[in-house]
Amino acid sequence: MAKILLFALALACIPACAPIQAPEPAARPAARDGAFIHITAGINDPHRVAMALQMAAVMAEDRDVLVYFDIKGIEIVLKDSPDIAYAQFPGSKAQLASLAEKGITIAACPGCLKAAGKTEADLAEGVTLAEKAEFFNFTQGRIFTLDY
Repeated sequence: MAKILLFALALACIPACAPIQAPEPAARPAARDGAFIHITAGINDPHRVAMALQMAAVMAEDRDVLVYFDIKGIEIVLKDSPDIAYAQFPGSKAQLASLAEKGITIAACPGCLKAAGKTEADLAEGVTLAEKAEFFNFTQGRIFTLDY
C-alpha cells in the first residue's frame, strides 16, 4: 500500500517538474528605416540638387527622411536663393516647400552657413540649423545615406 501511495505522490509531482513556458511577447511593429539625404551641390549643379530633392520626396513616401545641406548646398536653402530648375524636375523652392509640408527635417550646416557669411536668419522657411542628435534621432530604424 505504501508503494502505491508513493507512486501516486510521484505522479502528482510530475507536472510541477515540467518546464514553464513564458507567453510569447507581442510582436512589435518593425521600425521604419531612415534616409539621410546629403546635399553638397549648389546653384551651379542644378541636376544634383533636383535629383537629391526628388529622391527625398520619393523616400518620404515610406521612410523617415532628413535632408542635410552643407558646403555649396547652403546656397539652395537661403531666403534669397534662386529657384533651381532642371529638366523634368520641379523647382527647388517647390520641392523644399513640399518636403517641409510633409514634416521632413531640412537642416543646414551651421559651420558652412557661417563660412558663407550667412546666419540662421538667412535660412528659408522650414530650414533649421543642423544638430548632431538629429542625425541619429530622426528614425528608429536603420539609416542609409544618399550623397549628392
